[in-house]
Amino acid sequence: MLRFLVRRSLLVLPSLLGLLVLTFVLMRVVPSDPAAALAGETASAQQIEQIRVKYGFDRPLPEQFVIYLGQMARGDLGISVFSNRPVAQDIGYALPATIELTFCALLLAALIGIPLGTLAAVWHNSPLDHAIRMLTVAGLAVAGFWLAIMLQLLFAMDLGWLPLRGRLASTLTAPPDISGLFLVDSLLAGRFDLFGNALSHLAMPAFTLAVPGIATIARFTRAGVLETMQKDFVAYETAVGYAPARLVAIYVLRNSVVAAVTQIGLLFGALISSAVAVERIYDWPGIGSYAVTAILNLDYNAILAVTLTVGIIYAVVNILVDLAHGLIDPRVAEQM
Repeated sequence: MLRFLVRRSLLVLPSLLGLLVLTFVLMRVVPSDPAAALAGETASAQQIEQIRVKYGFDRPLPEQFVIYLGQMARGDLGISVFSNRPVAQDIGYALPATIELTFCALLLAALIGIPLGTLAAVWHNSPLDHAIRMLTVAGLAVAGFWLAIMLQLLFAMDLGWLPLRGRLASTLTAPPDISGLFLVDSLLAGRFDLFGNALSHLAMPAFTLAVPGIATIARFTRAGVLETMQKDFVAYETAVGYAPARLVAIYVLRNSVVAAVTQIGLLFGALISSAVAVERIYDWPGIGSYAVTAILNLDYNAILAVTLTVGIIYAVVNILVDLAHGLIDPRVAEQM
């Protein structure tokens, strides 16, 4: 297992380096001047030139990239143009909000998608199966920004059940910063009022983000359960009188969710990417909103840091998914 972790970690490094190179080159070839963006709209030509020399924008592109890698190795991700703070500090504030939103959305998608997929497979070709398949198609087709606006209109503005935007009510103070996750920190602090308020703010963004995930997980679970139910051991257990519900819950699902678990890992990265629009609509102070602000302000250091951060998260999640495969299926563990 340790050898597997080391091998996978070493394979991740070239991918992250390639991602960083691609992002760095693309930002330098766009028709904009990073020195002018850093200097501001009122800067003179002399001030812009001073900024260009100070940050090395006048040097060849390969040399600029080597300089940036050296800074990154020292933990220096640069200063944000928009906030005028270290980018690492901004990422440290925004990332927990996105992690909390994405994790809750993924948990919601798994808790709903796996049972739906299982029911559709067990009642194959029944009206229930057809209804669930129609729902999954709709879940994949619906636009996230449209769903977010509709949920806001219904549950926040018409019914008044849920807050419209934000991560916490403006009248409340954030819980002590232990993990950066409001739900966890409020429980650790014993502030159940904060937990309830944070959960109500999280409900609509998490559901909006979870809808495509519910559809994807349900479809893969249905296919996996249908395939497993054709196996000989299922026919044998059924013949000896094993309870159908117990058979599906204990044996069929364990042999069917490998593909769904893979999708859960891939969905985590996809949901972080999808969170850009959702966070913007719900005014959620996560890394998606931070990325949009960085792009609008041509904040090169922030864009590079966000790209690297998302790439690392995606790589780590995929390694964890492979480990989960080993726990679910011993045959996979033997190959690690």
